[in-house]
Amino acid sequence: MSELRTLRNYINGEFVDAADGRTLDIIDPTTGEVYATSPLSGAADVDAAMAAADAAFPIWRDATPSTRQKLLLKIADAVEARADEIVDAEVRNTGKPRGLTLSEEIGPMVDQIRFFAGAARLLEGKAAGEYMDGMTSIVRREPVGVCAQVAPWNYPMMMAVWKFAPAIAAGNTVVLKPSDTTPASTVLLAEIIGGILKELELPAGVFNVICGDRETGRLMVEHRTPAMASITGSVRAGIQVAESASKDVKRVHLELGGKAPVVVFEDADIDEAVEGISVAGFFNAGQDCTAATRVLVHESIHDAFVEALAKAAADTKTGGVDDEDVLYGPLNNANQLKQVTGFIERLPAHAKVEAGGHRVGDKGYFYAPTVVSGLQQDDEIIQNEVFGPVITVQKFSDEDQAVGYANGVEYALASSVWTKDHARAMRMSRRLDFGCVWINTHIPLVAEMPHGGFKKSGYGKDLSSYGFEDYTRVKHVMTAI
Repeated sequence: MSELRTLRNYINGEFVDAADGRTLDIIDPTTGEVYATSPLSGAADVDAAMAAADAAFPIWRDATPSTRQKLLLKIADAVEARADEIVDAEVRNTGKPRGLTLSEEIGPMVDQIRFFAGAARLLEGKAAGEYMDGMTSIVRREPVGVCAQVAPWNYPMMMAVWKFAPAIAAGNTVVLKPSDTTPASTVLLAEIIGGILKELELPAGVFNVICGDRETGRLMVEHRTPAMASITGSVRAGIQVAESASKDVKRVHLELGGKAPVVVFEDADIDEAVEGISVAGFFNAGQDCTAATRVLVHESIHDAFVEALAKAAADTKTGGVDDEDVLYGPLNNANQLKQVTGFIERLPAHAKVEAGGHRVGDKGYFYAPTVVSGLQQDDEIIQNEVFGPVITVQKFSDEDQAVGYANGVEYALASSVWTKDHARAMRMSRRLDFGCVWINTHIPLVAEMPHGGFKKSGYGKDLSSYGFEDYTRVKHVMTAI
């Protein structure tokens, strides 16, 4: 057995252990075995990280936009240059296929950092104007302060970027906590960013990483220092963060779960729809809050669609990080495997497993690509997020019923419509109560467009100028002339 890696917190430019020496075991999801330890940070560690971020904030707040841009551009260049090393850390975190992680995540991450580097130059309020006799008004847009940020385990390094890049671009300082199961790539990003801060002679406390569990996250959110708490995670976690932040009225940014409806009308090209939906449903083992895992199909093509989707599932491969022709790796952790397995075991009698429905192998947390048909709107697997490689299929009779089924869940993050009828696509995009509607595609994201939902999927936007503005506050200045 190889020697365990030791991961450490990154606070004020230094790698440190937890003050009380506690650690967590980090599991390789492809084997189920411990491969590293990380700090289990407590109150003293949170205090130290917040103090570092707080001390750095006045200097970073007053830095010029060009300075912030320079930092972010250098970070993007370093991520690009060290891509292989970062991917190595990420595949140990997650078990994802190495090639797909390199091709599908590094490029977007670099692009997103560069987008926010550009946004750093656009932190501006309205021009001066006179709205009262003898008075001139100015609107300033300013950073909010120290940001407490919690990233999830499904896209550890990319979600870290979604957190720190807009915050830093806007002039905030950051204390970021990766998930307790996937800290490795975030700790490596801390090393990279810390080196650049030192090179540019900028305050080390601009970017801090502390590892830990749910209790560590609670201590961060409830700490007196942060002005804002941002989390990507489950609905349960988001509710807890909102409750904790309410104690001192912190600003909260929540990107939570999803249950994306995929509405396939009778005029859709079945082969094209199945190909797009199967990839968007099974990619990353379905561990994506926008995954195409809840399909609604017009009754006239339902049987043909299910048959084609089941075949696509049977042809989809899961496997290890270096296996060939693999679309996805294992589920992230033992609890997630238990959750996915439980949904399938509890299926009602009217449901039919068309493909998969079982664990793959006896080592690691692999689960077969699964398709389930015959489901009804109030079934557990329709109403709740599985977060696994499981695609459900329901049939509908007309547009109104499709809308009712699509909107009839507590989540409202993403959705898609598959049809050749432009007018129908436009009607559906208006009627679907989701933060994103894709038409004849599902899952593409770009840095310029906002990502975020409604209802129990949370509030606030990631990416885009809207996500950038979420990390700012607005101040009115009025002067007598």
